[in-house]
Amino acid sequence: MEFATFADRAGTIDAEPADLEIVAHVRDLLADAEGEIEVVARFVQGRVFPAWDSTTLDIGPSACYEAIARAAGQNVGSDDVEERLADVGEIGDVAASYEFGGQQGLGAFTGGGDAGGNGDDLTVREVADTLAELAAAEGSGSHDRKVDLLFGLFNRASSEEARYLARLVLSEMRIGVGEGTVRDAIAAAFEVPEDRVERALQVSNDYGRVARIARDEGVTGLDAMDLAVGRPVQAMLAQAGTVTDALEEWDEAAVERKYDGARIQLHYDPAGMDDGDGSTVETRVFSRNMEEVTDALPEVVEFAEETLEAPAILDGEVVAVDDDGSPLPFQEVLKRFRRKHDVAKAREDVSVRPVFFDCLHADGEDLLEDPLTTRHDRLRSVLVDSGADGDAGDAVADEDIEGLSLLWTTDDPDEIESIDADALEAGHEGIMLKDPESTYSPGRRGKHWRKRKPDVETIDCIVTGAEWGEGRRATFLGTFELAVRAGDEFETVGNVATGITDEKLAELTELLEPHIAAEEGQEVDLEPAVVFEVGYEEIQSSPTYSSGYALRFPRFQGVRYDKDPDDADSLERLERLHGR
Repeated sequence: MEFATFADRAGTIDAEPADLEIVAHVRDLLADAEGEIEVVARFVQGRVFPAWDSTTLDIGPSACYEAIARAAGQNVGSDDVEERLADVGEIGDVAASYEFGGQQGLGAFTGGGDAGGNGDDLTVREVADTLAELAAAEGSGSHDRKVDLLFGLFNRASSEEARYLARLVLSEMRIGVGEGTVRDAIAAAFEVPEDRVERALQVSNDYGRVARIARDEGVTGLDAMDLAVGRPVQAMLAQAGTVTDALEEWDEAAVERKYDGARIQLHYDPAGMDDGDGSTVETRVFSRNMEEVTDALPEVVEFAEETLEAPAILDGEVVAVDDDGSPLPFQEVLKRFRRKHDVAKAREDVSVRPVFFDCLHADGEDLLEDPLTTRHDRLRSVLVDSGADGDAGDAVADEDIEGLSLLWTTDDPDEIESIDADALEAGHEGIMLKDPESTYSPGRRGKHWRKRKPDVETIDCIVTGAEWGEGRRATFLGTFELAVRAGDEFETVGNVATGITDEKLAELTELLEPHIAAEEGQEVDLEPAVVFEVGYEEIQSSPTYSSGYALRFPRFQGVRYDKDPDDADSLERLERLHGR
């Protein structure tokens, strides 16, 4: 498929306000995609790589502006692109406003064609392959190589192609196509039931592959898709809830401790898994966002290889602990979680241990459709001392099984309160309430899992702007603008400036500065990339902010390094909190 065709279809979808019509347009796009169907199914969502793949382009706005400027001509600089962005407000419109196709340079020949861009038309496959090459560029000179490759694509692009190329590169496609849209479009395009497509997506986390298999193999192929050890899936999520609500909806509640740690998904296979560079490993560990964190957590690797005997996929958390094994605050986990260098030194400073509460796969068997209690029993058997036979394993007390999160099942509110009190006294956040009969639904935040926290109510907000400070804080960003998700957009809910020390402001400035999209005086606009956990006293109706609500007395609690903007809280949740 020519990239011009994709861009034209994307423009049609972008202009369509009706959800059903958007599904129909995506359906037709997939039906016409032929050999590029996997790439098209990703591109239309604004993805370059499969959802399970943590590979990123690792190219910021400034590099993209540089590539656009070079392709636009000798009289255009990055500053010109940035200034036009400040006026226009959207990078796709900025890219489409330039005439490309006549610039010379190393990148001018990317993907074929001559330096004037008059060779063969740019194809979807060429764009995908070039972006994959760009993502693989590392080390000295990688920045220039990335800009050259991107310049080569822009230099061959028409205005409409440039519009959607720029959006794709900066993860700002935003044409109204979400995961549900592509799911429904796959079902409609290839006449397969939506529930079979949904299941295939849950086990594969790969929309392109599911689209191809639905087209080529139909229901039989979809039903044959299973979890793969080594390929992460989205984590099942919880929403806030009360004991009363849980016991009213379920006959009884399964109760677990809520750990103040970071979510992990452990994949283990004694036969070895591809680690991405051609070699094999027995253990891989992924974050909540499916980013691989194996190297940063050697304790988890050691635990798996000392404890497990058969292939398994386990869901749990990694918790920082002191010398006595008592849990430490979440901030301590963050000192380890994304560490790429000096891991051994970091391990000396902060120790971590894994705790698992679910089993998705064990010894060749997928367990997503099994009830929670059955999965926990299977988890228990996976973690029991490998030297014990079945009878001996049954005799091992749950609290003596290393790495096992304890599970109580009860319909007694007083017993739940007692478990909650014990969890808090032990240094945990509180408890989780789960439906004992619930299946495991990757990526879903439903009523089957509920988190109960006694602390001040918090909300996870995207940081969309900030201001440079004054006086001794003049080199720090502060007074951060907060927003929540509203479909593909972000709506503001207030600003936070309290609860932040100078030391923390320095850390936040270092974290946020690479995401500055534009500046005017002391004010900066930030691309949505960082999530803050913010405490508040009350949610009020307010015409001041675009959400229609304002957080009263907001206070910075911490950075949610384990969350992407898509995982932040929604306007819908804000409305629920306001109304209760």
